Amino acid sequence: MTNYNTFNDSVRIDVQGVSLVGDLAIPEGAFGLIIFSHGSGSSRLSPRNRFVAEHLQRSGFATLLFDLLTEEEDQDTRNRFDIPKLTQRLIDTTYWVQKDPRTQDLNIGFFGASTGAASAIGAAAGEGPDIIKAVVSRGGRPDLADTVLPDLMVPTLLIVGGKDESVLEMNMQAQNQMRCIKDLELVPDATHLFEEPGALEMAAQLATDWFRKYLKPDKQQPLHQNRP
Repeated sequence: MTNYNTFNDSVRIDVQGVSLVGDLAIPEGAFGLIIFSHGSGSSRLSPRNRFVAEHLQRSGFATLLFDLLTEEEDQDTRNRFDIPKLTQRLIDTTYWVQKDPRTQDLNIGFFGASTGAASAIGAAAGEGPDIIKAVVSRGGRPDLADTVLPDLMVPTLLIVGGKDESVLEMNMQAQNQMRCIKDLELVPDATHLFEEPGALEMAAQLATDWFRKYLKPDKQQPLHQNRP
């Protein structure tokens, strides 16, 4: 359950000629904002991502879950795997939160699930560590962002189910290509969707610990990047 001192409302994010729907939650005294990038075929209503978001909110983080595609765009399944488009949507949404007075002073992190991890990594590589402070991937496909992995300078945590063997192999290969601060954490006995008892709770706690470590507020104001 969300803390009664949490601001919680739907928002419309206008980017590049489209209007995206999001759910923004800001606990009182929040010291960081986590933007979620969901996987293909999912949405901001994903119960697994919302579970992680509520865990983060209880730990003092603001969260933004939003649909990277409009309803019309989502009808074409090709858009769900258009990583460059999804990455740009995430970058555009980052500009949006930097301009919104409710979120503009919060350090930013990305949480990507499944294919959403590729857009989170791509956007973080593009924005850099002055803008994005940390990335967490849950059951992610960082291999879909393989061309930018060596350019990623943002501290990145890869969380993988111990029984999700094919995805684990992809994550290990991706980790080897990364030059940033990085770690790979296994959730024992978990499969791809972390449906086993306690698996999602462990993933949520690992993510929270990573964001606590790297999203501490700077003494100076966070840097803002203006659109060219």
